[in-house]
Amino acid sequence: MSQQTSNAPARLNRDASSLVSLAQAFQASGSRVEDIYWESLLGQLLVKLMQNQQEEKIEQALEHLRAASGESHDLLIEQAETHSESMRLTANGQTFDALLVLAPIAAWSRFNIPFGPLSTDKAQALRQAFAAHIASDQAAIAVAPKLYSLDQMPRNFSRTRLLLNQLANTALDLPPPRGNALLDAEIPPLLADTRYLVFAIVVPEAQTVFKWQQPEAPSSLRGEALASWHAATAPVLANLLPGCAYEVLLPDAYYVTHREADKSIRPLSLEAAVSWLEVNGELSPSELSATIALCGEQEAEEYRIGFARKNSREIVYGCVWPLFDKHEQQDQEAELEQIVRILNKLGVLQINKLAGLLPLDFCEDCGSPYFPTSAGELVHAEPPQEALDAPAHFH
Repeated sequence: MSQQTSNAPARLNRDASSLVSLAQAFQASGSRVEDIYWESLLGQLLVKLMQNQQEEKIEQALEHLRAASGESHDLLIEQAETHSESMRLTANGQTFDALLVLAPIAAWSRFNIPFGPLSTDKAQALRQAFAAHIASDQAAIAVAPKLYSLDQMPRNFSRTRLLLNQLANTALDLPPPRGNALLDAEIPPLLADTRYLVFAIVVPEAQTVFKWQQPEAPSSLRGEALASWHAATAPVLANLLPGCAYEVLLPDAYYVTHREADKSIRPLSLEAAVSWLEVNGELSPSELSATIALCGEQEAEEYRIGFARKNSREIVYGCVWPLFDKHEQQDQEAELEQIVRILNKLGVLQINKLAGLLPLDFCEDCGSPYFPTSAGELVHAEPPQEALDAPAHFH
């Protein structure tokens, strides 16, 4: 242990330095027995830092490893995610495992997409549907009291673990720890956006968490769970999301579900944009052209799509298509082809694909991203006057 720590850089504080050393040692391990040893030490330190809200030390270690060792960086992120979305706790002399679960809803509308408090009867109906179709039979369940936007979700590992701790204690009828895990943020009015229901599943130590894990469950149950969850929640969600079309995703562990929800909203954003321009801007898909540019600072981070009238450089709307992982960043052509396929299917046939990497430019006044013109410039989107006069919110 001391030999590993001595390799960490002096400019890091002691805890961040220890995280770096432990992650590197874990990554270099050659056996499962050694894995268990380093994983245990790394987990203990991560939990201590999260409980003390010392997020900056985790960020320092990640920043160092990002430059020094990509594999160790990814390993540390994986462990930090694990210890913020799951925990082991004791109540009344019994040990329990708790998992933080997201149930995303990808929604799109010409009006505001709702969010906010759940009434007692709606929260209870959602909890019952979750117990019937998602959580294992022996689980205690708690549901957070609101329908949340991404902007309200925890922004770091410490807040995520606090949220789990609060909901897990609620599920066990224990006083939850104090603190603000979720944010009271301003929600931008987007045409397509994700809303989240948040649950905690608490089970006796080493017991199954989900229905499809149970020994008697058929192998097809996980695949069937989405349909049953959709049917069970439809009456509540229709009431929570008036005027919206939506798709539900299968509830699952916090981080993997976050990533799947982020990916699922991308094609819906394109669909919502083309529909909005047609209905409110009186621009049919055949009258539109789309310019696609890869943007980033040092490496590819996202595609930006600027919509314009044919034979015009004035951008009337824009969409962002983030690249979420190394695979997407490395296989940029596949992402580009997917964007083109979706636009063609929507009826947008004139598409310009810009070469090279453009900067991540934003409007200094409103913070909105700039979008590409066919000439390769990044500009502010200016919606048509017809759309501004319509009862919809533009972003």
